[in-house]
Amino acid sequence: MLWNIHLNYTCNGNIAPVYGGKWKVYIVAENRVLKIGSLRAEMVEPTIELVFGNESSEAKTEEIIGIATSMITSSIYINVEDKGLLAYSLRGHLRWSVAPMVNKSGYTQGCKANVSDCRFISAPVIDYCDSIIYISNNQGELYSISARRPHFKWIQSLSSFGEEFTATPGNNGFLYVTVPSKAVVLALDVSTGDVLWDKRIGPLSSPRHLPVVDSNGWISIGSLDGYLYSISPEGTLKKFTKSSPLNSVIQVSPVLDCSGYAVYISQTQMEGKSSRVIDDYTFVSAFKPKSVLFSLLVPATESFYWSESYPGQFGSNYSRSDLLKFILDEEMILAFIAAAKIGNPLPCRSTRLKLSFSCSAQKPRSVSVYTGNERAILLFLLFETVVLVVFAIVVRFCWIFWGKRKLQNQNLGRFLEKRHSLRLKKKEYDRTISELEQKAANDASTSNVLENLTTLVRERQGVQRKLSTTYSLGRDKNKNNNVQQKDLLPIYDGSTRSYSFRGSKNETVTIFHTFNDAYSGDESSPETNSSEHDLVTEIELTSKAKGKAKCNAFVDDTDSSDEDGNWGDFYWGYSGSSSESMSPLYHFHDGDEDRNMSSNDGRRCLNRRSWSLSN
Repeated sequence: MLWNIHLNYTCNGNIAPVYGGKWKVYIVAENRVLKIGSLRAEMVEPTIELVFGNESSEAKTEEIIGIATSMITSSIYINVEDKGLLAYSLRGHLRWSVAPMVNKSGYTQGCKANVSDCRFISAPVIDYCDSIIYISNNQGELYSISARRPHFKWIQSLSSFGEEFTATPGNNGFLYVTVPSKAVVLALDVSTGDVLWDKRIGPLSSPRHLPVVDSNGWISIGSLDGYLYSISPEGTLKKFTKSSPLNSVIQVSPVLDCSGYAVYISQTQMEGKSSRVIDDYTFVSAFKPKSVLFSLLVPATESFYWSESYPGQFGSNYSRSDLLKFILDEEMILAFIAAAKIGNPLPCRSTRLKLSFSCSAQKPRSVSVYTGNERAILLFLLFETVVLVVFAIVVRFCWIFWGKRKLQNQNLGRFLEKRHSLRLKKKEYDRTISELEQKAANDASTSNVLENLTTLVRERQGVQRKLSTTYSLGRDKNKNNNVQQKDLLPIYDGSTRSYSFRGSKNETVTIFHTFNDAYSGDESSPETNSSEHDLVTEIELTSKAKGKAKCNAFVDDTDSSDEDGNWGDFYWGYSGSSSESMSPLYHFHDGDEDRNMSSNDGRRCLNRRSWSLSN
């Protein structure tokens, strides 16, 4: 024994001391929290400091349910029966407090069953990886509270399993809840409080029978049926026993060894044992104990490293130790065995290293956005897609409908009738031309047939030109509104017999000028007419020889005026004189359209023809 200290208060044996760091521990004595410091071997007498409560023994104090400490937040948390959960600094200054029911923005959190009689009934436990405090009330609700401020992360009702339960942090993303009355172990998600799995175990000896969680994440708890139940984080259940479970029981909680991977357990051999099941409860009856078997087990590998029974070799060692000065039970003896590292071949690790290993094993779990019925959600999305498609079709139909409504007010009936008549005329031309081609192929004398065929082809080309015109129906915009159009005018310089023409477009102008001194007055000589006729004949023969001549139909003024009111005849006036004369053939080429005008005997006439003389 290194040292001992005498207090003026009676310690609470139901609340174990908690480690406070730097050689300090906190204990509960007569509803007071005392800090005992300087726990070193060289110190003769440790220091005692009152953290919570009154120094006077006559003053009335509230009952303390449990305490917990956190070195991360440098705080000690005390559950007081009538005050709720209190957070003190390690020096004894109150930081915050919270009751089991909180009203925020008109919304009540906690104590849904009964507001008037609601209180915390369990000792606070801390998840050191997430800095979260877990505590329960008397209505079967489990609270997740931030260790830094009085904020409820979630509240989970477990009243369906039982109103009394104990919470054990796994420090690996899981919170394990043990329900002694139902002999059930639950695993909860520390982020949401959702129950991940539940496993049924054997009957427990008391509600204070707590499980332990090793560094591998396995939770282990003993049962009166003689088995040690170990459950993996995934929910795999295993049962272990070193002796026959027929007449053995496990009455105390396992103790974690210094490495964090193994647990010490004790099995008590009884002279006899019987059990019976009534509804969901199992009742076990046993006679007086005969012996106790202590063992060291690694649940993850199912390996037993050490076992020893009492009485036996362990009993002889016990009789020579200072433990004879104390009234001991199995739980205290098991704690002393773990502290002495009896039979443990595994290397010890510090608390910081064990926590860092278990916290690093925490796996992030994906949170599903859609928590409802996935089939219903898919059907809703499909219905929404169909509605959007129908809506798009309706909008498109309305757009086209109103566009046609605009055209109805523009008096386009006459225009459409004209287009329809042109299509009928083209079909008639096609039929007639086909008949003439067949007749020309069968008849030897084809001069008249070919002449009629040529005329019909020209007329059909005129109809095709009109039908190929694209009408914008007023949607186009004149981009050259600011550009003044220049008319095509002849310019005469007065010194030569040539003419030049200037237009707004790139134009090709060809003039066949025949100068004749014998021309005078309004009459032309036979030589001039013969020259004109020879020139026209030569042009036609040249075009046919090259195979590229294209004849456009004669378009009279009536047809042109019917198709487009803006179409008009182009007239060229000419007055001859004795000093000057112009060729009776004027050949004008603009893009793809050529015009030929001839002047005879002072008469004005216009022949619209299209010639293609390009090589």
